[in-house]
Parts: sequence; structure tokens; C-alpha cells
Amino acid sequence: MADRRLREAARWVALAAAVAVLVIFVVAQRQSADVSYGRSPSTSAGVTEGAAGELSDATVPSAEQMTAMINKTDVVRLPGSVARWDEDRVRAAMGAERMRILVAPPGLDKAERDRVRDVRDATIRVIGTEVTGGAYQATGDSLDDWRAEFAAGDVTNLLITLIAGLREQPPPADADGVRWREPAAAEVAAVAAQLRRTGLYTAPGATLTEVPGQNAFPGREPLYVAQPRQSSDAPLVRYGPALTRLFPGRPIVELHGDWIEYHGPDAGDFAEVAAAGFYAQFGDRLSRYAYPQANVLGAYLGRVTDVRYAGLFDRPLPYRPADPLRVALPVLPWLFVACVGVFFALSMRSLLRPLRRPRARREHGTPARLAGLTALAVEMSALTDSRSESALTRGITALTAARSALDDDLPETHVRSLLTDAEADLDQAARLLPYPGYRPADYLRERLA
Repeated sequence: MADRRLREAARWVALAAAVAVLVIFVVAQRQSADVSYGRSPSTSAGVTEGAAGELSDATVPSAEQMTAMINKTDVVRLPGSVARWDEDRVRAAMGAERMRILVAPPGLDKAERDRVRDVRDATIRVIGTEVTGGAYQATGDSLDDWRAEFAAGDVTNLLITLIAGLREQPPPADADGVRWREPAAAEVAAVAAQLRRTGLYTAPGATLTEVPGQNAFPGREPLYVAQPRQSSDAPLVRYGPALTRLFPGRPIVELHGDWIEYHGPDAGDFAEVAAAGFYAQFGDRLSRYAYPQANVLGAYLGRVTDVRYAGLFDRPLPYRPADPLRVALPVLPWLFVACVGVFFALSMRSLLRPLRRPRARREHGTPARLAGLTALAVEMSALTDSRSESALTRGITALTAARSALDDDLPETHVRSLLTDAEADLDQAARLLPYPGYRPADYLRERLA
């Protein structure tokens, strides 16, 4: 009886486990697939206009005033404008066709940008460094274009590309990007001294006063050099190579206006991928807004973190504890099948037991013997008197115990022992009856015959 109850409990426990595994597996399917080496902690959540300090104090006149201004001269530069270009190359691209260019400052809100676009007599409009005209907008598509645009405000290539589109002509080859020069020893010494003290050098005119809290270079303390947007008329000072020699193994992040360069360990392709991804995504916003350098740097460091977590350059990744649910998910379907298999195996055992047990024991005659002695006890119960009643009662008790033992799959020897005791008691009761033929040996022989 105890073994039977244990099997029943195991059967229902297996079924409950299968149901629980199925529920966990189905609920877990809400998780998104993750194909990177780790989930980057950087975020690129959108913000409403003006919430990130991208709007400046600059304003523009009314559309009527700007129309009057553009009708007096071919190029109108509104106060605060930052875009510059090679006038000779742009004039050559226009040819004999007259084109008017309206240049507005960056950081205008939507209403002010709409006023600039309402100036119909302007052939080309430049807001910050965003270049539009007609149905076209010219945007950079290479590091050289972005470097010239965001480090020096140079939109020469953009203007020439747009003019070619307006004239329905193929654009000429792009001009060379910005020019660089190595800093003088005194310049390097002044920057290096400040970096040793604070890790940040801010040149006059730059707006970076504090480094965003981004862990883009774990295990290495980066150094930051911030310079304002510079004119493309003179070569720009590049401190990165000189500082890399002074601070070997330290990441160097250098800002020129809105342009950011990385120097230091593993620069190479890693720096190009990080810069290309950043300016391809944010270049359009940077061209027309006036973000503080701290905001631009924070977004750039977030992109560096994303590139590191992508595992493209075999950079060491921060430790992330394993998610036990994700590890267990591939095993859950197999565990479900195993639990269901156990349930059905135990269920089939219970269903097939009545079919298998009589066949297995018929060879020993135990079921037939039990049936015969039971029939004998039933007949004798109607004939007993006070002398044979106690023996018959003992025999019936032994038969009941034998049937229970047979149902519970107890050992065969135990069942036969109970039947032997029952047969002895019934034989004793039969000898006390006044009727022949009720002794077990005679009754079973006649029953089988």
C-alpha cells in the first residue's frame, strides 16, 4: 500500500513540475533576443527640444526683413553664424547662375528656423552648418566631411554638392579636409601640466568644464582636451599625438568644437568606427543646434561604450553576472518532456497493472486459489454454528488480507502464506460441519474439475 501511494505521489509531482516548467518557459518568451557580448549601459533616449541646452540666445529677423536683405546682396550672414566656405570654389560651382545664400546661427528654435525657410528668395539656406536648398539637403558622409563641418564650420563640400544638385549636374570631387599642425613645445607643456592636475584642459572659448560620468574606458583613466570651433583659414592644433607620447597607455579624447577625436591605446579602426557611428547618427542634430560640449562628449562616450560592448575589437568587457533564467531557457523544453514522460509512465503502470498481474501469477495458481477459497468461505458462512464460527471468521480475515496483499503487489510468498493460513482455518471449520465436501482440498479439486 505504501509503495502504491508513493508512486501516485510521484506521478502527480511530475505533472505539477511539467506544468510549472511550461508556464516559466512561456512567460520567459517576453524577453528580447540579445546578440551582443553584453548589454551596454549607455542610453540614447530622446529628449524634447530645448531640454539638452541645444538652443542658443540667437534670434533672426522677420521673414520680410530677411527677404529685403537677401535681395540687396547674394550672401547674407546673420549675427552668430558659424558656417564658412571657400568662396572661390563655391562661386566656380555656381558658374554664371546667380544664387543667393542666407546663413543663420545654430541653436534656433523651430519657429525661428521656419522663418528662415520662409525666405523664398534665398536659393540656399544654411542654419548652423545644415545646408538646404529647394527640395535638397546636403549632409556629410565621410569622416573628412564631418571633421571639416564640426571642427571648423567648413561647409564648402556641402555647398558644392547642393549646388550641383540644384543645377542637375554631377558633383565634383570633395576638397581636402581641415589642415592640422603639431603644437609647439610650450603649448604641449601648458596642456600637459593642466592634465596632470585635473585630467581636463579647457582652452579659452571652449565650453567643457566637467567630464560626463561615463565609464567608456574601464581600467584606464582618460585625459580630455577641449578647444573651441576654430577657423578653417589656419591649421588646427592637434594635441593628441604629442600627448600620447607623454602619457603612454592613457586614452586621449580631444574636442575641436563639436568634433571629437580619440587617441591612445587601440585607436586605429576603433576610433574610426566610434566616430563614424556617432556622427552618422547625431550629425544632423549637431549641424543645426548649439549643444554644449559636455552634452556632445557625453553622447560620444556612450557610443564608445556601445562599440566596446559589441565586442568588435576584442576589448575586455566588464563583468556581468550570468542571468540564470537565460541560461536555463534551452533546458526547460527538455525538462518539460522528461516530467511528462515520467507522469505517463507511472500512469500506464497503474492502468496496465490489472492486466499484467493475473497473468503473471496465474502460473502459480494464486489468484485461482484465492477465488476458490473465497467461494468456499461464502458457502460455509451459511452453514456454520457456534462451534465452527470462530475458525471460519479467522479464515475470512486471512482471505481479506491475502486479497489486499495481492492488490498491493506484495511478495508472492507473503500472499501464499496468508492463503495457507486461511485454508487451514477453513479446513478446521469444515471438519466441524455435519456436511461432507466442504474441506478445502476436496472443494478446490471439485471446483477445478
